[in-house]
Amino acid sequence: MTRIISQIFYGTLIHSLSLTKLSIIPNTLLGIDKFGKIAFVEENIINEQNINDILSKWNVNEEKIIRLTKRQFLIPGFVDTHIHAPQFPNAGTGLDLPLLEWLNKYTFPLEKSYSSLEFAKNVYPVVINNLLRNGTTTAVYFSTIHLESSKYLAKLIHEKGQRGFLGKVNMDRYCPNDYIETIESITPVITPRFAISCTSELLFSLSKLAQEYDLPIQSHLSENKDEIKFVKSLFPNLKDYTSVYEHHNLLNQKTIMAHGIYLSSYERNLIKKLKVGISHCPNSNFSLSSGICNVRKLLNDNIKVGLGTDISGGFGKSILDSIRNASIAKLFYLSTMGGANLVNLENVIGDERNILRVYVQGNFVSGTEFK
Repeated sequence: MTRIISQIFYGTLIHSLSLTKLSIIPNTLLGIDKFGKIAFVEENIINEQNINDILSKWNVNEEKIIRLTKRQFLIPGFVDTHIHAPQFPNAGTGLDLPLLEWLNKYTFPLEKSYSSLEFAKNVYPVVINNLLRNGTTTAVYFSTIHLESSKYLAKLIHEKGQRGFLGKVNMDRYCPNDYIETIESITPVITPRFAISCTSELLFSLSKLAQEYDLPIQSHLSENKDEIKFVKSLFPNLKDYTSVYEHHNLLNQKTIMAHGIYLSSYERNLIKKLKVGISHCPNSNFSLSSGICNVRKLLNDNIKVGLGTDISGGFGKSILDSIRNASIAKLFYLSTMGGANLVNLENVIGDERNILRVYVQGNFVSGTEFK
C-alpha cells in the first residue's frame, strides 16, 4: 500500500551518526507521511527535474514542498533532559547567589505562586511554546509540589504535541514552611527535589512508588560543594551523595540525575553499574558558579549523558545555548541521540528516522499526529 505523503522538506539535513560523527547533507528531499513518520530521504537532489521525478513517484503536488533557505536546516528534535518549567519567569535573573541561597531567595518564593492555577495558566503555555520554537520536542520537566498546576502542565504538554516527562516535585524538609508537603499527599510522580529537601522516609516512599508503578525517577546530584557537604551532614552514615539515592533504591536505568559535577570514581562506577543517566547542564553550572562538569570523563566511563537547559539556573531556553562551548559533533549527539538514550527512547526518537510532530520555525506542520 502506497504511503500518503502530507509534507516534503527540501534543504539541508543534519543528524548524528555517533558521538563523534555529525552528518550534514545539503540538497536533501525528505517526505513525511500522514502519521508523522519519515517516508523517504533522497540525498543530492540538485535540480528541478530530480525533484519532479520524486514528486511523481510519490504522487505529490509541488505545493506540499517547504523549501528551506540557505540559513535553515532540518534536524531531529532536541531533548531537554532537565528543565524546571515553573522557574521560567526567573530565567536570566537572580544569578548573584550560589545554589542553596539562590533557592531560598529566588526559586522557592516563585514556585509557591503555582498554588494558584491561574498563575500556572499564565506561565506554562509560554514555557512550552518557547521550547517548541527553539526545537525542543522532548523535555523532562520538574513542576512544583502543587497537584492541580502539575496536572495542567501535563495536559498542556499533550495538547501542544510535545513529548514530555513530568515530575511533581516532592520535598518535606529544608524548604519554606508554606512550601512543603507530607508523605500522605504524594502522588506517584517520582521527583524527589534533592536529598537535602527529602527525609529518608520520603525517599523510601518514593522508591516504593517507582517500583510499584514502574516509573522513571529524576533528581539532582552533586551540583554544588556546599550542597554535597549538607547532604553528608544529613546522611552521615552513607558513603557519599550518590550512595544516598542508592540506599533508598532510587537509582536504576530509568533514573536521570542532573549535574553530577563532583562525582568521585566510586560514584561514577556506581552510576555506570546501575545504568543511571546524567543530565549535563552547562549554562546553569556556570551561571550559579557551581563548577565545571567533566563530561569527557563521564563518557569515557560509558555513562549515559544528555543535555539540559535547567531553567532558571540556566538562562537559555534553547538547547543550542548548551552546545556552544565544545565539540559540535559530540554535543549535537548529546542534545539529540544522547537525550533519547537518557529517557530510554533511543529506538523511538533522537535520529533522522522518526518525526512525531514537525515544526519549522516553531510552526506546526499540519497532517502529523502526536503518538
